[in-house]
Amino acid sequence: MVSIPETTINSSNGRRPIPLIGLGTATRTESGDQVKAAVIEAIKVGYRHFDTASLYGTEKPLGEAIKEALRLGLIKSRAELFITTKLWCNSTEGHLVVPALNQSLRELGLEYVDLYLIHWPLKLNQDDVKSPITKESIAAINIKDVWEGMEKCQNLGLTKSIGVSNFYPRLIEEILSIAKIPPVVNQVEMNPLWQQKKLNDFCKKKDILLTGYSPLGAYNTVWGHNRVMECDVLQDIAKSRGKTVAQVSLRWMYEQGVSFVVKSFNIERMKQNLDIFDWSLTEEEVIKISRIPQQRHVYLSGTMLKEPHDVLAEIDAGLSY
Repeated sequence: MVSIPETTINSSNGRRPIPLIGLGTATRTESGDQVKAAVIEAIKVGYRHFDTASLYGTEKPLGEAIKEALRLGLIKSRAELFITTKLWCNSTEGHLVVPALNQSLRELGLEYVDLYLIHWPLKLNQDDVKSPITKESIAAINIKDVWEGMEKCQNLGLTKSIGVSNFYPRLIEEILSIAKIPPVVNQVEMNPLWQQKKLNDFCKKKDILLTGYSPLGAYNTVWGHNRVMECDVLQDIAKSRGKTVAQVSLRWMYEQGVSFVVKSFNIERMKQNLDIFDWSLTEEEVIKISRIPQQRHVYLSGTMLKEPHDVLAEIDAGLSY
């Protein structure tokens, strides 16, 4: 079993460890039973950080997998795991934050999560996570109001740490100007084709850990692409080193001093994705990767809503930092 390196983030208990690799559970194709089985296998090979969200619909099977792992003796206590979930945009109002996390905890069957993130800096006026998104349902988020709700979650012991996802510097500065508890993580799209150097530098200066999602491009998802896996530079390095393209990409992520969430429910690929710690990229390889043309892929405009919307356009512009 692989031992995954950790870093530390601030929490209600002081500095706490967070594994640098997490297993993502966002899926539109696998069933709850498949998610549960994959998480159990992931625990067997060494994963200890699991990333979910109310939007994904995978909180319940993740919670069931945790119970099963305890029953099987794969872990001795829930405290051995690091669980991240996220506040969906239909609950980004101050008074809705605590109830939303309580609902996630019921789905997970847990008393607390290790990290709770605001999924997007956006307000959706819809009753249900799966409701169709209309132009009229989209509104700007009141950051101060929502962040106070996030702080309340931590103060109540419902989460050990709080953070954000898909936030850019201006919004982070806005939180820092009013926060009693600063955000400790910003989870954003990051891979060798969208390297986030400026945002990573900004977050490091603020003691915020950048967590990369789609480190391999999230192929076969609504928001994903295959450009990372088909990148000539990465393929050439992988071939010369006897590694997979995924291993080269994930090793590059690791060397940037960030954490990341990678999703594969294939047991062999799960193992391969952890086989990145006993070798390193050469200086020449790092330079080659740094010269890959940069192209962001995840945009709200056109994905969340087909027609133009000022709020979405502002978020998309901010995330092109």
